[in-house]
Amino acid sequence: MKLSDYQLHQLSIAGRTASALSLLGVATIFVTFCYSPNFRSPTHRIMLINAFYNLFDFIATMISVSGPLAGDESGLCRFQAFCLQMFPVADVLWTLAMTIDVVLVVFHHYEPEALRRLEKKYFAIITTLTFVPALAFLFVRSVEKGPLYGSVTFWCSISPNWVLFRVIFYYGPIWLVIILVFVLYLVIAREIFKLRHELMLTRNDCLVLSSTASASNGSFVRTQGENDAKSFEIRRHQSGVSLRKFLLMPFLFFLALLTTWVAATINRIYAFRYPGQEPYGLMVSVAALNSLRGFWNGIIFVTMRSKGRR
Repeated sequence: MKLSDYQLHQLSIAGRTASALSLLGVATIFVTFCYSPNFRSPTHRIMLINAFYNLFDFIATMISVSGPLAGDESGLCRFQAFCLQMFPVADVLWTLAMTIDVVLVVFHHYEPEALRRLEKKYFAIITTLTFVPALAFLFVRSVEKGPLYGSVTFWCSISPNWVLFRVIFYYGPIWLVIILVFVLYLVIAREIFKLRHELMLTRNDCLVLSSTASASNGSFVRTQGENDAKSFEIRRHQSGVSLRKFLLMPFLFFLALLTTWVAATINRIYAFRYPGQEPYGLMVSVAALNSLRGFWNGIIFVTMRSKGRR
């Protein structure tokens, strides 16, 4: 779609303003985590790690239309495209990691220390899954279609000439993970409703789960044979888990992610159905919303202060 210089300028303003707010949100996460012990829960830690990924994401969106204007073969365009391929997908996968933590707490009664031990595995898997294709795409090109990375109106990403790659390696995985996270939250909600009589909310906002400790794997399983009072009182363990930390905070993070990708996906579907006829207003909303994730993450991070046992 051919845009006027004025329209490109407006897209640049929308994207860079949102990117600046997101960079502020990332900085807020870093500073808050470093200087306040009340923001050190496993969920806060995952958001901190994700903020490092988001930093490169928002640097790329801050480049905005300068990437396409520099040309598809320019280093600036290719750097922007690499970042916008790797880090938004990583952002979605870190959301899945937080949801897995919630599942482990609700269904297996994992303690915070057990969750922290999983962070290295999350980091290795997510980095590998996102870095390898993003790097490989730098070297993919053909005579007919040109380089795989190229201009997409207001930034550089997978070129429209390679639309199948965009579906398989970008929108497809992102929405697959979003749907998986949504299903997991439905399962979690069903389990909490089923066990509502076993769950107690204490004064310090902790969700208390009666469980027995499993020394073999660091997790906790629900007590069997509750009718045997004596046995229940002997491996019994009260696991204090912050309700906000392990339920509300990841869910809000998921909602912020969802609002980001709805507009972008609608724009891609419209562009596929009506090539070159995307509504300009929708393009502005995509430029702004896609660059605003870090701002919402920062707000969620600082408002969900840890309480009780960590």
